[in-house]
Amino acid sequence: MSRKKVSTTIYITPEQAERLKLLHDRSKVPIAVYIREGIDMVLKHYEHMLPGQMTLDNAVTPAPAVPVVPAPAAPATRKPPTGS
Repeated sequence: MSRKKVSTTIYITPEQAERLKLLHDRSKVPIAVYIREGIDMVLKHYEHMLPGQMTLDNAVTPAPAVPVVPAPAAPATRKPPTGS
């Protein structure tokens, strides 16, 4: 089943248009399909820059928690007895 599409206008160079037309003539695949595939390739390449939920494959494993051990108490200093 085909998904709904949004109409948009793009500007390509004459060379790009010529090569896409040649590709279409040889493959009978609509030029719009090639353009959508190219957009999908760009979006996948820059996926890391897009907002969204991270996949488990891309998740960073957090560092293990290190227990906090209190420092030993300083020994009590004893004052020497004063002579009386």
